[in-house]
Amino acid sequence: MHLFNIVTVFVIFVLIGVEFCVSAFINPVMRKLDVEPQAKALSIFARMLGGVMPFWYGAGLLLLAVQAWLHRGTAAYPLLLTAAVLWLGVIVFTLVVLVPINNRIAARSAADWQQQHRRWDNLHRLRVLVLAVAGFCLLWRI
Repeated sequence: MHLFNIVTVFVIFVLIGVEFCVSAFINPVMRKLDVEPQAKALSIFARMLGGVMPFWYGAGLLLLAVQAWLHRGTAAYPLLLTAAVLWLGVIVFTLVVLVPINNRIAARSAADWQQQHRRWDNLHRLRVLVLAVAGFCLLWRI
């Protein structure tokens, strides 16, 4: 069980760290680039992260769900279940709201792609906050 806890914490917090870095470091640097290099770099990042994140988020949800199941009937269960539900909510939010915006940015199909990117970044910050709360719930109880 100890190894499973370590794997869960590692997967969850590395993902949270990557998402935080996108918001805190990558996107602010991107906004300082000229329009064409910025568009190209954002398109590359969108394709690269868009390819790996679905699996990473899915693995995180699976790990959190198993943690909650393993701790059912204990004091840890409510917070672990909360973490899993928050994680699932983030996945749904990502698929319904952020992925369509991200796809438009990556394809540069919208004339206002820079405004779309600012909107995506603001919504992404909300996602990072919810992920951090889920991570806190995990750490508090395992």
